[in-house]
Amino acid sequence: MTFWTLVGIPLLIFSARLIDVTLSTIRIIFISRGLRRLAPFIGFVEILVWLVAIGQVMQHLDRPLNYFAYAGGFAAGTWIGLLVESKLAIGLVAVRIIARDDATALMESLQEESFGVTSFAARGVKGRVRLLLTVVPRRDLGRVQKLVSELNPGAFLSVEDVREASQGFFPDATPRFGGFFGRH
Repeated sequence: MTFWTLVGIPLLIFSARLIDVTLSTIRIIFISRGLRRLAPFIGFVEILVWLVAIGQVMQHLDRPLNYFAYAGGFAAGTWIGLLVESKLAIGLVAVRIIARDDATALMESLQEESFGVTSFAARGVKGRVRLLLTVVPRRDLGRVQKLVSELNPGAFLSVEDVREASQGFFPDATPRFGGFFGRH
């Protein structure tokens, strides 16, 4: 057996799987965030890379290390794909803040940061509360969370993905990836 058979092929399989599963994870996230124009291009490259990986496995079925390289590349690709997606921070999130204390300072600070905020008087288990609702670009979620923890540390905060939003107030309306890869 050569060095290529023992080490090179398993590394090739692992690397190809890492790349194709990373692309697959990102493609699925793009679809769920409404970036439908970009997804087919990612899918095309993803499948080309997958063909390389599966082709090597099928040519070398007698090497158990190739199976582990294939599975390891899948696991690593999933992890890397999620890391890449979190760095891209694509899309919008709805942030609900339930504050027991006076939320005026928090609301004003969010507005000063150019976030649109809607406020509701509400009643919770322990009495009166203030419900603040804002929809922000996902990349700004950390700023919102920081303001909440600084200005109303006892507040309950929940976050969920928003597939689509319109007619609202958004701090930066510049589309990510330009107009071509936008929501269509």
